[in-house]
Amino acid sequence: MASPTVPLHPLPVGLRPARRLSQLLAGLLLYGASMALMIRSGLGLDPWDVLHEGLTRHIPLSFGTITAITGVIVLLGWIPLRQRPGIGTVANVVLIAVAVDATLFLLPAAGSWWLRAIFLVAAIVLNGLATAAYIGARLGPGPRDGLMTGLCARTGWSIRLVRTGIEIAVLVLGFFLGGTIGIGTLLYAITIGPLAQFFVPFVALRTPAEWKTAQ
Repeated sequence: MASPTVPLHPLPVGLRPARRLSQLLAGLLLYGASMALMIRSGLGLDPWDVLHEGLTRHIPLSFGTITAITGVIVLLGWIPLRQRPGIGTVANVVLIAVAVDATLFLLPAAGSWWLRAIFLVAAIVLNGLATAAYIGARLGPGPRDGLMTGLCARTGWSIRLVRTGIEIAVLVLGFFLGGTIGIGTLLYAITIGPLAQFFVPFVALRTPAEWKTAQ
């Protein structure tokens, strides 16, 4: 199970706003950049991006726009989980879409195999850190991660287990839509849950009462 000493539900915006807003912004921009790194590695997309790319094959919109639209649709899955959106939820939909399109515009595709491997590893590790950072700001998770944290809260299952299950389900759907799958896709699917769970305790904001409970 996920550690009960790392609560992830949203907190009032007025609590340490400067630290939390800056962490949220950095996490979302890093998330978008990490997505672009993985695309440029050419070694396979992460499961959600397999879905996004598959959708671009059927819908004439940019990758970032498809990412934003998918985020809005996933928000509907919050209803039965009784998840509460926050500033971070709205910022997630907008900023990640902008960051991934901007990074794709600036970053050329990796040429040599070793540079592609570096792009891939960096993308996965940075994505895990970015996920933990913006969730840990506790200003409301993004649509996809709100689905994850909501399922964790309702089932008592770990972030590792729930995230991995979601990634596999999305991957299957994206594959049938024509998204690109490679070794990077498999590596991401099996490591992103453990990575996010590893980074969360280091970046998640906790109130004094929560710190006391954790002792």
